[in-house]
Amino acid sequence: MDNNATWTSWGGVRPELAPSARTFLMDVLGELTPQEPADITAAIVPASRLPKVARAELVDALGADGVKDDDRIRAEHAGGQSYVDLVRRRHGDASEAPDAVLLPTAADQIASVLAICEAAKIAVVPWGGGTSVVGGLTPLAGQHKAVVALDLSRLDQLVAVDKTSMTATFEPGIRTPAAEQALAAQGLTLGHVPQSFERASLGGYVVTRSAGQASSGYGRFDDLVLGCRMTTPRGELDLPPMPGSAAGPDLRRLVMGSEGTLGIVTEVTLRVRPLPAVKHYEGWIARSWADGVRIMRRLAQTGAKPDIARLADEAETRASLAMSGTDGLKKRGLDAWLKLHGVAGGCMMIMGYEGTAGDVRHRRQEVRRILRADKAVPLGAGAGSSWEHNRFSGAYLRDTLLDNGVLVETLETATTWSRLDDLYNGVRRALTEALTAGTQLPLVGCHISHLYPTGASLYFTVLAKADAGREIAQWTAAKHAANAAIIAAGGTASHHHAVGTAHQEIVGPDLGGAIGLDALRAVKSQLDPAGILNPGKLLP
Repeated sequence: MDNNATWTSWGGVRPELAPSARTFLMDVLGELTPQEPADITAAIVPASRLPKVARAELVDALGADGVKDDDRIRAEHAGGQSYVDLVRRRHGDASEAPDAVLLPTAADQIASVLAICEAAKIAVVPWGGGTSVVGGLTPLAGQHKAVVALDLSRLDQLVAVDKTSMTATFEPGIRTPAAEQALAAQGLTLGHVPQSFERASLGGYVVTRSAGQASSGYGRFDDLVLGCRMTTPRGELDLPPMPGSAAGPDLRRLVMGSEGTLGIVTEVTLRVRPLPAVKHYEGWIARSWADGVRIMRRLAQTGAKPDIARLADEAETRASLAMSGTDGLKKRGLDAWLKLHGVAGGCMMIMGYEGTAGDVRHRRQEVRRILRADKAVPLGAGAGSSWEHNRFSGAYLRDTLLDNGVLVETLETATTWSRLDDLYNGVRRALTEALTAGTQLPLVGCHISHLYPTGASLYFTVLAKADAGREIAQWTAAKHAANAAIIAAGGTASHHHAVGTAHQEIVGPDLGGAIGLDALRAVKSQLDPAGILNPGKLLP
């Protein structure tokens, strides 16, 4: 992948806006002012603060090719993929670049790196795929003299497969496509497919407790982890893979979600399963958001359910259809089909199934019975195939929207079914009020994409006219308002994006309040007494 292409964007492809999409944006957001992103060659990078003695020691540990401190690679590691990160880089601002980038090629080198950095008072930010959207990769030095990014991309191998036990062991820096390709050669899959699939690393999934698009069937990533190894400044924590155990608290859960603040994951053993013989995706329309939520709850609390179950509210459905560039003939055909079934508008649903032919057939029958009982309108496999084809397109489209002067960002949370309406309405209201400028309203859409018998996630997408020169302040105010609404409605600080810096102010209730926070600080003090690991993240 061309790093220059990804300096201010997700990838090298920037899709063009269809005329209908541009018209939709103008109708909703008003006149937009295009904004040209800065090239990486124009990045303003501060001088490196890495002490010469420490640099020499790091070169001894990693080799000359393992320590990079040129402006370009440092700029490439100046934050993740949040709106705030992208706005800074689009303005050529790499002021938060690390002082160097370290690239180990073997797990045993990491202990040496941590020892050198601890002695020299250098902070260490673990780096996987660079996809954090919550400030988890911001190179904060804290009280330390300098900060380095520890890029694990060269630790990218499938270590072992145990087909008898259906497990696979990986190095942390392997990206998801490479992991799936290696497993597919043996007829296996992880089945973990978040929107960051193309760029994210398996180690990143572990420390952020990732959830994929098929998590309703395959489970969250933390459900796949059987064992792991984590190198800390005080030594290696080796947690062997076990199918289950009652041998005290499960410290694997301490590693998962630790966001690089406790140690560096160097190996992870995961559950795998056979490649599905059949994949089938289909679209439906719920008559209203309330109907759709009721359908989702019934699916989650009934025995047979889809692997993928997504419900978009009216605003997101309208925006998705408009931004897809659907031509007038197809749009009129869809409207006529819905009108025939007595529906105007409605909420798009995607149901996806992966498994054996018999398993998929059985679950489809059960799910369709529930959908028809609630008078959902079938759109067929064509709508499902369209969703599958475009399942990763949102990140690329975001780049095009930024170029056109649109503030576009996402946030997510989750709660129990009984609190879902309050959370949904509270966050939508907070975002709308914070981003309304005069008579110009933002577009705030939402979807459910992860189901549990007890509740579900809510994933919000926001489109607003960017306030040129004030974009970061504009979004920060909206994010604070949304965070407050989440806490007021009893939602979690994060369902799958993690905490980073963006959710520190509201993570306390999730972690058990003052006592829980103190306990986690005590663990960090034991494993990382000098506080060099990813300072300023996770813990308030």
